[in-house]
Amino acid sequence: MTDTPTEGASYSEQILESARRNNTELLLSIKVELNNDQEKLAELINTTKEVITDNTPLHLACQLGNWEFIDIVLDIEGVEIDPQNRDGETPLHLAVKYTNNEEPEHGYFIVDNMLDAGSDPRIKDKHNLKPKDYVSSDHEKLIELLESAEYAISMEPTEAEQLAEFEDEGSVSDSD
Repeated sequence: MTDTPTEGASYSEQILESARRNNTELLLSIKVELNNDQEKLAELINTTKEVITDNTPLHLACQLGNWEFIDIVLDIEGVEIDPQNRDGETPLHLAVKYTNNEEPEHGYFIVDNMLDAGSDPRIKDKHNLKPKDYVSSDHEKLIELLESAEYAISMEPTEAEQLAEFEDEGSVSDSD
């Protein structure tokens, strides 16, 4: 995939700018220029990173609370929801920090939607901290949300358990 439109900024530069400014028009125009190809758009979002931080467009949007951009990106099939930046932080880590430092209600909404989209609250950054470890103690509602998401994930069967269950079902039906 070529990253350079005919003139001006590259698609990578444009998508980072779109994430920073919550510019959904720019994001949607890139989508149109890529012929609405979800795979190419997901690849662009997944491979585009800021040079120093390794932040992806999703990291930037979560860090700044840019919900409209996040909402569109979460609907793009194939977008990696838990990429880690240079500090090992996922977009969820940055959304939690945004909630603490900027707008608690709006941030809670973003964190809740990130979790609904499959973001993993158990991922630790380079400081060995999970997103909930960054929540200030007065945000009990956010701590509860992250803990319940961790619990829900821990209750899901592992791939090995699912495979074993599938194989058991197969052997039962073979003997019928």
